[in-house]
Amino acid sequence: MSLPLVTTAERRHRLGRRHRLAPSARAATVVETADSVVALHATDAATVFLSARARLAEGGPDAIERALYEDVSLVRLLSMRNTLFAVSAELAPHVDASTARAIAAKERRTLLKHLDEDGQGLDAAWLAGVEAAALDALDAHGPSTGSQLSAALPALRQKITISRGKKYEAEQGVATRVIRLLAADGRIRRDRPRGSWTSSQYRWVHTEPWPAVPAAEARTEIARRWLRAYGPATEADLKWWTGWTLTDVRKALAAVGPDQVRLEDGTTALVSPGDAGPEPAPEPWAALLPGLDPTGMGWADRGFHLDPAHRSALFDYAGNIGPTVWWNGEIVGGWAQRSDGEIVWRLLGSPGRAAEQAITAEAARLAAWVGEARITPRFRTPLERELVA
Repeated sequence: MSLPLVTTAERRHRLGRRHRLAPSARAATVVETADSVVALHATDAATVFLSARARLAEGGPDAIERALYEDVSLVRLLSMRNTLFAVSAELAPHVDASTARAIAAKERRTLLKHLDEDGQGLDAAWLAGVEAAALDALDAHGPSTGSQLSAALPALRQKITISRGKKYEAEQGVATRVIRLLAADGRIRRDRPRGSWTSSQYRWVHTEPWPAVPAAEARTEIARRWLRAYGPATEADLKWWTGWTLTDVRKALAAVGPDQVRLEDGTTALVSPGDAGPEPAPEPWAALLPGLDPTGMGWADRGFHLDPAHRSALFDYAGNIGPTVWWNGEIVGGWAQRSDGEIVWRLLGSPGRAAEQAITAEAARLAAWVGEARITPRFRTPLERELVA
C-alpha cells in the first residue's frame, strides 16, 4: 500500500496552525506559545520574548516576564544540544530527565577534571562545600547575580588554570562554572535580569530539583510532542534537534509509534499516529521571527520552507538562523532593528503585493510591541548586519 502524500504546501499550512503563527491560531497564554513548538530558544534573552510575541494574540513583555518570574510557568533549562531553552513547567521534568541530567553529569566531570589538573588540592568535597555555601547565600540574601554571589563568597573568587603548560593555557574563575553546575542540576534558576527583558545578566534563586522521571519515558514524551509540532520529519531531524544518540532517538520513536508519509521529493517521513491526513490551509499570515526562533530551527533539513539560495544570508557560519520574514510558511526575507529603533526588512524574492502589505503591517506591530527596547541578536547573520548598516 502506498504511503499518504504530504505536500510542501501542507507542511507550510501546519506551521501556521500548529506553531500558532496564523492570526486565528495565536495563543492566549505564554505557556501555550512554548508548548506549540515544544521549547523556545533562550540562548539570546530577547528570543524568548520575541518568539512568544509572534504567537500571542495580545499582551506585552510584562506577560512573558510574569510567566518566567512570578508564575514560573515557563522556565529556562540547559538542555537539547547543550543549549538554553525555555519550556513549560509541566514539560520541564521530561526535558530534565531526557537531556539535562546527562549534560549536568558531563559538566561536573569536566569541572572536577580541571580542578584536579590545576593542582591546588581542590576536589569534589571542596566543590560540594562551595555549592552548599552558594545556596545558603541565596537563601540569606534573596535573588542575586553571579557578581553578588562572588562578593559574598570568597571561594567563588578562586582562580584555576586550564590546560596548564599548553599554548592555550588560561586562568579562569570558578564562579561561572559553579553557577552553571547548580543551574544544570536544577538547584538554582534564572530570575529577573538586571536591566530590561533584553538583558542576559540574570539574578539567581534557590529552587528544588525537578521530580524524577524515567529517562526513556521522558524521551518518549519529548519525541511525541516534537512530532506533533514538527512532523513530517525524520529521525535525523529529531537527532539533530535533541542531541540524543541515534539509539535513543530510535527507541523514543518506536515507543511513540509514528505513521509514515511520503513527501514530494519521494522521501519517507514520520508524523504523529493518525496525523497523516491533509492540513487545511489557514488564512494568509506574515511573521517576523527573531534569531534562533524554533520554527526556523526545528529540522536538520529546512528545504521545505527556505530556498537554499538564501541560506547564506540568513544563517551564521555555525548554522544559527537570524531574524527572518515569513509569508504563509516560507521564509521570504530578513529583518533587523537599527539603533534608532526602526524595524527594517528586505525580501529575498517576490512573494507578491499581498505579502508585502501583510509584512509591513506585522513590522509595525513588532515595532509598537518592542517600544524603546533595542535588540541585537547574539548570533549575527550577513543580512541582519547589512540591514543595520
